[in-house]
Amino acid sequence: MSLAVLILTYNEALQITDCIRSVADLADEIIVIDSGSTDDTVNLAQSAGARVVHHPMTDGFAAQRNFALTQTTADWVFYLDADERVTPELADELRQIRAQQPGKSAYAIQRRNIAFGQPVNHGVLRPDRVVRIFPRLGLVWEGQVHERPVGDWITSPLHGALLHYTYSDWHRYFLKFNNYTTLWAQEAHARGKRSSWLDAFVHAKVAFVQTYFLKRGFLDGWLGLVLCCFHFAYTLAKYVKLVDLERQLKEKR
Repeated sequence: MSLAVLILTYNEALQITDCIRSVADLADEIIVIDSGSTDDTVNLAQSAGARVVHHPMTDGFAAQRNFALTQTTADWVFYLDADERVTPELADELRQIRAQQPGKSAYAIQRRNIAFGQPVNHGVLRPDRVVRIFPRLGLVWEGQVHERPVGDWITSPLHGALLHYTYSDWHRYFLKFNNYTTLWAQEAHARGKRSSWLDAFVHAKVAFVQTYFLKRGFLDGWLGLVLCCFHFAYTLAKYVKLVDLERQLKEKR
């Protein structure tokens, strides 16, 4: 079973070296799909042993992940983000799986999120499971913002974890905030979804209650409160942009 690690990047100079090092002894090849970095991402990735392929991200994350699939002939692919690190426990588990020559299975991995230098164990960024390891053949990605894999496989959980250094500064947080809310509104509108000002506020209020109280975001202290408040704003922004998109389209008719 050959394994390729696929990493999508854009201006990840601060993260990419440690990311690649965490899988250097695990993968048969490491391929970085760079969408036009203006920092030192490409040079650092190549110095760390990765092969870099340049490809503009014009059609969203799913299209970029699908393009990455075309760059390898490995039996299995492992999608890794630049801000993630494979723990030694996870690496050992993957070596054991490869030795067993598994059948047609995909693998879900728990992510332990670290934001602004602090582990976040509840609320918005509580540990989550992501399906990242797949047989290459038959895999297709769909969606623009929260892309999802589609294929015929059985998903099995792994015990080892990924460390996810999700945010290091608020500037990058709000860049993603603005980009993701816009992409969500565009995708939702294309699916025929519509909203209203009241609907936007109700969704945002429910999102805060779920993350701060039901998912116990309050246990992460002040950072937990701030993240849940911004999750309220994030949800509100998604639906407000959806409302505004419909307004703009009506004005053009």
